[in-house]
Amino acid sequence: MIESSPLNDKDTDPDGEGQLYVLHLFVTGASLYSTRAIKNIRHICDQYLSGNYSLEIIDVHQQREVAEEEQLIALPLLIKRFPLPERRLIGDLSDTRKVLNGLGLAT
Repeated sequence: MIESSPLNDKDTDPDGEGQLYVLHLFVTGASLYSTRAIKNIRHICDQYLSGNYSLEIIDVHQQREVAEEEQLIALPLLIKRFPLPERRLIGDLSDTRKVLNGLGLAT
């Protein structure tokens, strides 16, 4: 699991410039789809969110209780927690346009 930095008041301001995106990516170890999803979301975040994101990667093999709490049905799974509304995207995140749309960043 990769921990991200905590949010502060500026990060959670819904009207603020450079709003922080809080993302959780659930993966299954080092599987092909999991490693693709990690690579793809890091690229998308670096290119389109330019440092205004917090990304936590959770391996459900190591954190089974988290998977149960989240009621995961398919993996890899990206959950956008903030800004609201919460959204879920399943797959290796290779379709950049679909991921941007899911994050509310459609171009």
